[in-house]
Amino acid sequence: MPSVALRAHYDGNQILLDEEYILPVNAQLLVTVLPEPIPERTTWSVLAAQGLALAFSDDEPEYGTTDVRL
Repeated sequence: MPSVALRAHYDGNQILLDEEYILPVNAQLLVTVLPEPIPERTTWSVLAAQGLALAFSDDEPEYGTTDVRL
């Protein structure tokens, strides 16, 4: 079975997936507990995404990883 990352949350009793996904019986899982988001960081992330969206028009070409030079 290939690895897949799924969003989930803990409701105080059990871990619940945030999206529908069929897990096979006895599937091995790796659980990572993420830190609470910092409200200021979330605000800056939204602001950065809005600024980036304004930098490009709707008719811009899509650039792939092969278009980036290292």
